[in-house]
Amino acid sequence: MRLEDEIHQKFFKTSQQKLAVNLIYTTNWVHNHYLVHFKNTELTMQQYNVMRILRGQHPTPCSLKVIKERMLDRMSDASRIVDKLVAKNFVIRNQCPNDRRSVNLLISEKGLAVLKEIDVIDDATVEMFKNLNPEETNQLNDLLDKLRG
Repeated sequence: MRLEDEIHQKFFKTSQQKLAVNLIYTTNWVHNHYLVHFKNTELTMQQYNVMRILRGQHPTPCSLKVIKERMLDRMSDASRIVDKLVAKNFVIRNQCPNDRRSVNLLISEKGLAVLKEIDVIDDATVEMFKNLNPEETNQLNDLLDKLRG
């Protein structure tokens, strides 16, 4: 559906303004599609993001710095998110043997099991983008990468 119809706006000052509004609107649309999958879990989207980062590193431990660099939402408080995941026994925190000021983070077996249950999100993501063929999906990815420079 056209953005103009969705937000009941007849025109935009420039195509760049429409693009900015379209990106914000679409980001929220995608976000809301994801939120449905977190309603019956103990996780937030930010916690899910941290756990996926740790699963990608598994079985190698990871530092908080690495998590911060890889997070999708750079405004999130990674330390607080990790604290909550440790409290839920989804993440194991150990002091780094080489640097006492640093900690090593590792996803626990319980955390891996929770992620495995939520992996249906990947199938839902494919369904969410069903209106785009593979070529269009790749083109949109390329354009978004180009936009960010």
